[in-house]
Amino acid sequence: MNEIFEKLHDGSIYDPNDEELMKVQTECLNKLDELNSLKTTDIDGQRKLLKEMFAEIGENCFITLPFYANWGGRHIHFGNNVYCNFGVTMVDDTHIYVGDNTAFGPNVTVATAAHPLDSAQRLQQLQYNKPVHIGKNCWIGANVVILPGVSIGDNSVIGAGSVVTKDIPSDVVAVGNPCRITKSIK
Repeated sequence: MNEIFEKLHDGSIYDPNDEELMKVQTECLNKLDELNSLKTTDIDGQRKLLKEMFAEIGENCFITLPFYANWGGRHIHFGNNVYCNFGVTMVDDTHIYVGDNTAFGPNVTVATAAHPLDSAQRLQQLQYNKPVHIGKNCWIGANVVILPGVSIGDNSVIGAGSVVTKDIPSDVVAVGNPCRITKSIK
């Protein structure tokens, strides 16, 4: 694998406008355009394309279109029975892992791309990436934003409109900006 592609996944700062990266990313985005142009009733067509586009996609996953992803799903790993309501955005510059039976409300954003604090590096449009892990049986409410590097444990619920800036353990309800645990689920 080329060094620039390794930097996508190892946390290194890199140039996302690299010609080799852009070529592959453009191919992925063309597939995403194809997916988003399908009719809602073309379930078989959607499933076929998702299997081509995603790093992994389990059985019985469903995405209500439109769906957005920086790499068209190339770095997205879905377990079984994952549901995304319309307008979900996955900034999959590196890996996003989602466990079985997890559901996303409309307009959720899961981001893996981050930008340096140093303004000179930002002027060069450099970035780095941190993977996101979301457990099994989670509910992610409408308009939630999950930031790079965050992990959410199994069975947790993230309330609508929350901004998840730090890890959330299993079996809790968490809400707010920044997202905080409000109660345990037992």
